[in-house]
Amino acid sequence: MSYRPYQMITRRKSRQIMVGKVPVGGDAPISVQTMTNTPTEDAAATIAQIRRAEVAGVDIVRVSCPTPESTAALAEICREVNVPVVADIHFHYRRAIEAAKSGAACLRINPGNIGSAERVKEVVKAARDHGCSIRIGVNAGSLEKHLLDKYGEPNPEALVESALWHAAHLQDNDFHEFKISVKASDVFLAAAAYQQLAEVCDHPLHIGITEAGGRRTGTVKSAVGLGSLLWAGIGDTMRVSLSAEPEEEVHVGWEILKSLGIRHRGVKIISCPSCARQGFDVIKTVATLEDRLAHIETPVTLSIIGCVVNGPGEALMTDIGLTGGGAGRHMIYASGKTDHTIDEAGMVDHLVRLVEGKVAQIQAAEAAAKAEAAKQAAE
Repeated sequence: MSYRPYQMITRRKSRQIMVGKVPVGGDAPISVQTMTNTPTEDAAATIAQIRRAEVAGVDIVRVSCPTPESTAALAEICREVNVPVVADIHFHYRRAIEAAKSGAACLRINPGNIGSAERVKEVVKAARDHGCSIRIGVNAGSLEKHLLDKYGEPNPEALVESALWHAAHLQDNDFHEFKISVKASDVFLAAAAYQQLAEVCDHPLHIGITEAGGRRTGTVKSAVGLGSLLWAGIGDTMRVSLSAEPEEEVHVGWEILKSLGIRHRGVKIISCPSCARQGFDVIKTVATLEDRLAHIETPVTLSIIGCVVNGPGEALMTDIGLTGGGAGRHMIYASGKTDHTIDEAGMVDHLVRLVEGKVAQIQAAEAAAKAEAAKQAAE
């Protein structure tokens, strides 16, 4: 069971490109990205960080490649991880060529900053030869001087013009496997730039609110900015930029997508803020369950409500529900119906077992359906 969104989102039509094995744009799922913060030259540390992000559900990971040593380490990194790697390149066109040869699935560059037309041609050739896509990454904090002179300050028009100027460098080389971002730390500036860009091109868009801040501030800013864009159907891949560990960016990105009903992964907990009516410690229970159920990838809904005011109603719409009762006994719901009571002492362990049992049931049903479909196809 799951909530059906009150309003369906109509996505903007965009071309589809491939970032390694991950399709971006068109009707592909909106992918979740993050970026490592380890020295890329330290391949072991970078691989370990990417693997933690993989557990959190990342689809694509970006790594910075400012030195020859970092692009050399990229070969081992790409070989040892399970998600496509984007090489983040600024100014040094040779780093882009080296990254493509080392196995990067995508190059994050601004073609206009790479250098001469001949250097852009060399980077495009390397990308084409090694099956790389490209991300044009425009940022309000590093706009080109000619655009700052023209507009006086970073504004949506300047960001869009910069993006299309860079895109023209690739199109002049008959290269079209690229996506674009126009990021800013100001929510209104970023949202307006993406809205304008979405209206004038069909390139896939990577969305983000850059330098959003720490875990709390950045999460709120990203949820407001990215949520508004996604609600409007804009965005094909996304990164939540936090001054926090990469896996936290991934968790927040997934929660934004889940809240809009765009993608589903893991346990979705519907819980009350708690009040004096609560029959158990809701805040502590939810925090413990989030930690204990973090390993689950199969979509399951779980309601944790402290009292009977809203508990039964929420349980109607979730796979498993818990509603606080009296005398330390609380009601468990299964598929929206009252099922049994549980005492508080064993409540969390019991809920974990129920969720894991539901996951096993869902996986068994999916496996049976897949086997039946294969059988029918073979007949």
